[in-house]
Amino acid sequence: MTEHQLIAIAIPVFALTILAEVVLLRRKRFNDKTGYELKDALASLAMGSGFLVISGVAKLALIPAYIWLYQFRLIDIPNTWWSWLLLFVLQDFCFYWAHRTHHSVRFMWASHVNHHSSRHYNLSTALRQPWLEHLTALPFFVPLIYFGFDPLMLVVVELLNLFYQYWVHTETIGKLGWFELIFNTPSHHRVHHGSNPRYIDKNHAGILIVWDRLFGTFVEEAEPVTYGLTKNIQTFNPVRIAFHEWQAMLDDVRNARSLTDAAAYVLGPPGWKPELEGLASDPDQNAPNAAVAYPSSSAQLE
Repeated sequence: MTEHQLIAIAIPVFALTILAEVVLLRRKRFNDKTGYELKDALASLAMGSGFLVISGVAKLALIPAYIWLYQFRLIDIPNTWWSWLLLFVLQDFCFYWAHRTHHSVRFMWASHVNHHSSRHYNLSTALRQPWLEHLTALPFFVPLIYFGFDPLMLVVVELLNLFYQYWVHTETIGKLGWFELIFNTPSHHRVHHGSNPRYIDKNHAGILIVWDRLFGTFVEEAEPVTYGLTKNIQTFNPVRIAFHEWQAMLDDVRNARSLTDAAAYVLGPPGWKPELEGLASDPDQNAPNAAVAYPSSSAQLE
């Protein structure tokens, strides 16, 4: 199955399931914080539409680049059932580290933050996709081609991983028992979208939650989730949603007191400020997730 066939199947599925979720939420009379807000949902759909356009353009450049790199592969990995399975696991492993890094380095957070900007959590939120993450995440997946996986296989597996993550963006599905020991689920991903202090920068899984369990970023859903950023943006404009953190980061760099501060605004954790430089000596701030106290956008847009 080709990339275009997968997208052709996915779009009507997305439309029908969002409609079904709207009906279900109205019947259950969820409150306004857990249901749909029209402007918010339309903003997410606009972000999704922009993502499809930008993704299509990006693929025109990335696929030839993948194919060019493929000639330098270390080994030839055949196109068999076990190579697809192996690629599925390895691509998800790379996704975990790409996703985790996009939460801990501000330059990358700037491209990813828009996916967390909704204060609602429903299937339309899944479509609030980053517009520039193709570029910032690229280094994490290039090694798979260099090691010998066919570039077209990688493109298909990346899409399957992305499509899997669609259904976990809902509050209508509760705990799923043993399935949650291995796979990412709505419960696990609700945690990831929470701005509650104990939930920030947790559960980075794409498909397999085992990576979070292995590398210390797993948290069980317990207290009710407060969705959005620790400092929410006040806009439904998709262009502002997509680029507000880039603007804030550039403003910080322009006003930096030194080159060291300017570099830290870009390469440091989201929310870094010069007065926090001494935190490196604090044992609690030396943890791998040192950025977790400061994950929000530094801009407040009108």
